[in-house]
Amino acid sequence: MIQKLKIDKPFLLESGKTLHELEIAFHTYGKLNATRDNVVWICHALTANSDVADWWSGMTGPGKCFDPEKHFIVCANILGSCYGTTGPLSKDENGEIYYHRFPDITIRDMVKAHQILREHLGIEKIELLTGGSIGSFQAVEWAITEPDRIRHLVLIAGGASITAWTAGLNEAQRMAIRADKSYYDQTPDGGKDGMKAARAMALLSYRNARAYNKTQPILPDDDYRNLKAITYQQYQGEKLARRFDARAYYILTRAFDSHHAGRGRGGLPNALAAIKAKTLVVGIDTDILFPKEDQEILAKYIPDAQLQWLHSEYGHDGFLLEFETLTNIITDFWN
Repeated sequence: MIQKLKIDKPFLLESGKTLHELEIAFHTYGKLNATRDNVVWICHALTANSDVADWWSGMTGPGKCFDPEKHFIVCANILGSCYGTTGPLSKDENGEIYYHRFPDITIRDMVKAHQILREHLGIEKIELLTGGSIGSFQAVEWAITEPDRIRHLVLIAGGASITAWTAGLNEAQRMAIRADKSYYDQTPDGGKDGMKAARAMALLSYRNARAYNKTQPILPDDDYRNLKAITYQQYQGEKLARRFDARAYYILTRAFDSHHAGRGRGGLPNALAAIKAKTLVVGIDTDILFPKEDQEILAKYIPDAQLQWLHSEYGHDGFLLEFETLTNIITDFWN
């Protein structure tokens, strides 16, 4: 069941701008044990929500890797999203919905909100902190800013910083959204068509050529105007538009681009050296969004980090699909 925490005071953003109040939507599963040392905190990816037992059901649940019968599991909706935490669909200090006027946020702002929730829940230590993709970004930042609070850190399919490749992909998506002039309308459906196109672009980087050729094959007599790959892209765009907001998608990709663990900390080696948690870096061998070198940087500069490769034909999305293999990798590390 979704829970809410409302902070009725200004929330200062890294940019220097403020939100007049902060609301955080979150889910918890299980109970804190007597020694309060069984916390698993999961940071979610771009368009997910705080109900991790739903979108990561292969990893979270009774008898699974993250087990509510053993662990107190927390997942908070990220700042800037549209699933209950303050974002573009929230109201400003004048009672008007932000929409495209919502200020830029960063990964560090998201983590700052997580830390406020941690304090509210009375959590002093986190047994395991993890996340995939942009969730991994959050976990890196948190482990740097509160190094003595995190015991185990599992970084999946992410990186220590944004790269030109990922920034370029994100801007191409935002260009599609800006090309939809309804994005600037003060209406709930503004920018939906642009977001559909953006999602179709993103999917190409979440998978890869081999995955598409396998799952959306082209046969000799197929109608070239109605190929499986074409209808698949259209379907995925429509599917996201039914559940997500274009302004939130836009602002979250901007936050994605803000990620650089070395910013203001003397560079990546110096920043990552501050992490004290026992760390596992999990890379996906076919990931074209965060390829091999991104994982190697994390493993090189985080003290004593372990690097494991997850094989998947599905590229970046492998962390959402390869439950059994990922469970084995994490369990071996954790034990």
